[in-house]
Amino acid sequence: MSADPLDIAAVVPTVTTPAMGAVVTFDGIVRDHDAGRGGVELLEYTAHPSAGAEIARVAAEVSAAHPRTRLWCAHRTGALRVGESAFVVIAAAAHRGDAFAAAAELADRVKAEVPIWKEQHHSDGASTWVGLE
Repeated sequence: MSADPLDIAAVVPTVTTPAMGAVVTFDGIVRDHDAGRGGVELLEYTAHPSAGAEIARVAAEVSAAHPRTRLWCAHRTGALRVGESAFVVIAAAAHRGDAFAAAAELADRVKAEVPIWKEQHHSDGASTWVGLE
């Protein structure tokens, strides 16, 4: 969990080793629309105080299930503009299949299990809580 911008280029070298020929990166970027509605200007992420421990738990469980893969992930909190990285997963392995499988599982489980809420602010002044309406 981080209120600071995520620097993927700085993290990749800390996840990989010379034995790893595959690096899969998921970069969840704030977009200007959602569910057919345009005009999204800002997303505000709020996390429960347990979110840091929960993201670590999920990452540890996924890592244990994919022992040939090294993993890293982070989720932003606070106000993010269109184009900023909100959620990043990096998986490195000797082969692409292992890296893709671990990255997908980690991304899906973090989104499903970690208590993080997203409020969208629209250009018309409206705001919506994603998943609560």
